[in-house]
Amino acid sequence: MKILKTLLLAVACLNTAHGIAQILPPKATDLTVVNRHLSFSTDGSLHLDEADNAGFAWLNNRQFTYGTIEFDVKGNDKLQGSFVGIAYHGLNDSTYECVYFRPFNFLADDPVRKSHGVQYIAVPKYDWPVLREQHPNKYEQAVMPAPNPNAWFHVRITIGAKKVNVYVNGVPKAALEVEPLVKTGGTKIGYWVGYSSPGDWKNLKITDEK
Repeated sequence: MKILKTLLLAVACLNTAHGIAQILPPKATDLTVVNRHLSFSTDGSLHLDEADNAGFAWLNNRQFTYGTIEFDVKGNDKLQGSFVGIAYHGLNDSTYECVYFRPFNFLADDPVRKSHGVQYIAVPKYDWPVLREQHPNKYEQAVMPAPNPNAWFHVRITIGAKKVNVYVNGVPKAALEVEPLVKTGGTKIGYWVGYSSPGDWKNLKITDEK
């Protein structure tokens, strides 16, 4: 057991040296949880429960500026009750950028709702109501083909100084492609859930831009 732990630690250090952090699974001490309760499942996934306002599980001792973020995430099909994603470039709990999903819109018959499947925001200045009013259909799009809203789906987000691309379930075409709206100067990164929403994540991998 001691040898196995040593090997796992060596692999983790090697990955970090190459700009990759594989967190399988994170421990409670690896995270700073804000406005949620954190729990873990036997499959290694982490869960944030439901509460008013946004919630976070910020990664401790991990900074991120540009590169690629990959993870598996699961929300649910409850109308207005599932907002799940990743926050990054965080200065604090109220200033950050975020890419998140609304799984309850994935299979919506209403084309307007369906077009609100994945969203980019940069709070506090550019939250979703401002972006939807001032830039309709620019910072949110449908996810095609639509994932099962109650099942795990895979996300890859590439983040650069001038472009953010979001890919879902290995589809080559980006589900969302936008230009960042702010430069917060922050480097905090973590799991994010929206108002009245729980969420589950696993297999987080962060690759820093070289």
